[in-house]
Amino acid sequence: MKKKTMPVDKEVNCLDGNSNLWSYGFQDLNIFSPTSLSASLPASIPNVPYLDLRIYREPMIKSLIKVHSKDMYRLLEKVHFDGNYYRIKCISSGEWEYCWDLAVRVQFFGKILGMTLYPKRLVSQKEKRIVYRSMILINPYQLWDEDIVKKFWNLQERVEFLIARILFHECIHVMISLGNILPSGLGNTDIYLEFKKMLEVSVSENLSHELHNVQFRLWNLVLFGYSGSESEKKLLERVQEIYEFLINEKYTNQKTGKAFRFPSNNKKIARKYSWMAAVKAGGDKQVSKRIWQVEVRRLRIALRELFEGIDTELSSMEFTMG
Repeated sequence: MKKKTMPVDKEVNCLDGNSNLWSYGFQDLNIFSPTSLSASLPASIPNVPYLDLRIYREPMIKSLIKVHSKDMYRLLEKVHFDGNYYRIKCISSGEWEYCWDLAVRVQFFGKILGMTLYPKRLVSQKEKRIVYRSMILINPYQLWDEDIVKKFWNLQERVEFLIARILFHECIHVMISLGNILPSGLGNTDIYLEFKKMLEVSVSENLSHELHNVQFRLWNLVLFGYSGSESEKKLLERVQEIYEFLINEKYTNQKTGKAFRFPSNNKKIARKYSWMAAVKAGGDKQVSKRIWQVEVRRLRIALRELFEGIDTELSSMEFTMG
């Protein structure tokens, strides 16, 4: 059975609280590991009164998630939010067994709402087993956000809502990774299949003009960040990687916004992630900052047009996300 792969050993997803949108980057987890990260994070936000986050009820959070995704609930059902790893999935394919461990930790740490870390996979030749480990860090620091307070006067309910929303968003990234990494068909969930449908639509003939505009801007940005050592093949792979990242983030923002009634629009997502894509492309090593910024703006416009086109195509197909 053919096995799909992706660079999980260098993948980090995080939610930037300054914009309420999700960023997605790549870092060396030999340096930036879950253990070293959690040890370095402050216990609370400066100038904010201490709050014991243990007032939340895990069953309540999981029930909020279950309403919107039974597949996600099944992954989280046996996971406690104590930072320890729990085995959430184990599948055999041929001689090999593929397992996924998940840890969830809730704590205050600055102004990032959430982060998902994928360390290097653990391979046991003796046991014929490959184990992938993910850690989700949740920081519900926006407890005093005006819109949240208006919706939930009760502090306990407010904490639970924020944790559920952040966890839902991060778990989407985990579930898409499961679908991409596990042997073909074994990681399929409703969320993964919905994402794949959006990705297929984004490269369809009807959106060829919008697609080529985005890819052209991404190619320019990759060349702007060219270090001089990469081959053309590597540069093209980076363009494709960044493109899939952009579609991933559109889907994740849209899915979470619909589930928790805090919708994100294409304009905001394009603005945030055009900049993130440009940074991932390598920055402005080969050109002036002004030229780089102009190309980022052009990508933002092209990306918004692509996102709008995707929505139009999905709507004409009467495709709706669950």
